[in-house]
Amino acid sequence: MAHLLILDALNLIRRIHSAQSKQNIDDVAAQLAATDITMQRAVKTILQEANPSHVIAVFDSEVPGWRKAKYPVYKEGRTAMPEALRLGLDQLQDSLFKLGIDSLVSDSDEADDLIATLVKPLLPNGHQATLISTDKGFCQLLDSGLQIRDYFNKRWLDHAFVQQQYGLLPSQLVDFWSLTGISGMNIKGVPGIGEKTAQQLLAEYGSLANLLCADAAENKKVLLAQQYREACLLAQELVRLKDDIPLGFNLKDLRYTPAT
Repeated sequence: MAHLLILDALNLIRRIHSAQSKQNIDDVAAQLAATDITMQRAVKTILQEANPSHVIAVFDSEVPGWRKAKYPVYKEGRTAMPEALRLGLDQLQDSLFKLGIDSLVSDSDEADDLIATLVKPLLPNGHQATLISTDKGFCQLLDSGLQIRDYFNKRWLDHAFVQQQYGLLPSQLVDFWSLTGISGMNIKGVPGIGEKTAQQLLAEYGSLANLLCADAAENKKVLLAQQYREACLLAQELVRLKDDIPLGFNLKDLRYTPAT
């Protein structure tokens, strides 16, 4: 069976670049060079630990996607990628290619949706997928069998992590974030419903769908969620990862051959 290693590339690269920028404050060329070297070192370690049969690095598009079209303030206020890093992405992709790793860069789709699409056909067929990312949003895919490795904190974002962090099942995370919102995406959630209340509501009702059609007579928080029904459903749509993007290649195209 195949083992596909997926690199959430900008998640990895931007964290490395941020650290290198603090060490080379006034020299953007040195920042990029140090980022390149450190990225290669990190990826070599990841490859050695994961021992994959297939591998790919997934990058975000610079073009606003369907979420931005649906919700114009999506990710508004997020810190932009440093220009020098943006201009240096081709160099970093070349370095990954020399390590035997192709890059998937879409003209219109977010890396998160591309990753969900890559994972979907693998796991039901007995293959293994490991994602390198610190993004907890991918935990909604855990029930499919995906393994998520936080390289920087040296931990697995697994079912035990979700239970400890949220007190919920991975299948409830989209509904949880639909209630609480996600600040990094500028998704607001329901005013007056924080994480603890969202946990309690989902523990009692199981899902957002059940919550929105429940009898609200004895629970003000249920009534509050129902009053923000449209906002909840929009947030749910935005948070849930799409897994049906046409990719134009097969798993066999991603076979990993170590660079010589």
